[in-house]
Amino acid sequence: MSAAPGYVGDGALLDVAEAIAADWAALGVHGSFLARNLDTGGQLGFGIEELMPLASVVKVPLALVVLDRIAAGELDPTHPVRLDPARTSVGPTGLAAFRHPATVAVGDLILSMLSVSDNAAADALLDLVPVAEVDARLRAWGCGELRMRHRMNHMYECAAGAAGNDFSLALELAVRDEGTDRHAIASLDPARANAGTAVALVDLLRRVWCDRISVPAATAELRRLMGLQVFVQRLASELRADTLRWSGKTGTFLHLRHEIGVVEAESGDRVAIAALSRAGRRAGIAADVDLAIGVAGRQAFEALRG
Repeated sequence: MSAAPGYVGDGALLDVAEAIAADWAALGVHGSFLARNLDTGGQLGFGIEELMPLASVVKVPLALVVLDRIAAGELDPTHPVRLDPARTSVGPTGLAAFRHPATVAVGDLILSMLSVSDNAAADALLDLVPVAEVDARLRAWGCGELRMRHRMNHMYECAAGAAGNDFSLALELAVRDEGTDRHAIASLDPARANAGTAVALVDLLRRVWCDRISVPAATAELRRLMGLQVFVQRLASELRADTLRWSGKTGTFLHLRHEIGVVEAESGDRVAIAALSRAGRRAGIAADVDLAIGVAGRQAFEALRG
């Protein structure tokens, strides 16, 4: 059996991809999904070339660029950076939630950015390695459709510009504009946002896990740091066991609920997954959507493991 239009996978793998897409659709969720066994090359998914705003998932390629600079001796991981809460980025975690000035080493900014999705830490790193440099490095590495165009705080600035401080209105605008060419919130427009595709993200994960991008010192540290993410409500929710290791990064903004990462089993199986979703309803909390992403990850891993 060959894959249907928009789907990736043959035979039983295609059946799994179609079942995941149907589960998402039943919840009013649209998006893209790709899972790939890093050793056999087997894969399944749908919508894998759709360009989507990445929200905090973009912190993974940002981290790799910063770690590459550190490995090259161009940036000192012990260099202290002082942050003032009055000037830092919006966000509920990490330094973004601090009330008092703090001084943090560059290496610990990367940790905070990846482990708790700290927007202030990300933007502090972008003070050292500007957006244009990050994007240029991704181009030089041949990272397909991965684009970094703005700082993290720009997402919230765009939402505030369209809806003031009314988060419910911003969420309503985000849902309303889905499926159209207009975006009242510019950071939700794939042509202007930090954006990427599921296939580009899985390709990046493959190269990081196989040491085929940057240098081994940088990729090894990125793998370690992604293994320290504290959020377990999405893909990790169904991939937690003594015999499994999950390393990932979530991305959440308005109706966007994403996660990418790699699950590694004691058996040696390694599966990279990218789940990029857009909810079709106004809901700041959507545990059913998070659960559906987790179930998709488990089903894909079970189908692809050797």
